[in-house]
Amino acid sequence: MRVDEIKNGIVIDHIKVGKAMKIYDMLELDGSDCTVAILKNVPSKKMGKKDIIKIDGNFNVDYDMLGFLSPCITVDIIKNGVLSEKKHMELPDTLANILKCKNPRCITSIEHGIPHIFKLVDRENGVYRCLYCETSAK
Repeated sequence: MRVDEIKNGIVIDHIKVGKAMKIYDMLELDGSDCTVAILKNVPSKKMGKKDIIKIDGNFNVDYDMLGFLSPCITVDIIKNGVLSEKKHMELPDTLANILKCKNPRCITSIEHGIPHIFKLVDRENGVYRCLYCETSAK
């Protein structure tokens, strides 16, 4: 299989197998004018198998969301057909409007317009808690 190189855009690499479509949906790539290639179950020496998303064109990425969904992700920024920057994702300390609190009595469930903010409380297990009511989200 051959997927052409991109001239200007990003490559989201080292995605856990099966997470590429969730990332595609959360980045709302279906509404983008960019050319997008999704590669699933790609052989990888490091991971065994991985998914990859290539986006050809200008596209702003939410790095916190990527780090939350798959902390082992790397993002390659391509300019004029050349790798200009490589970013390594990790679990962010704070998530804003990525998760929604499940507690029906939380202020975010009652009042509209309040941002859903979660703080990382256990990096090893990827556990976040709502800033307002302390409800756990994993």
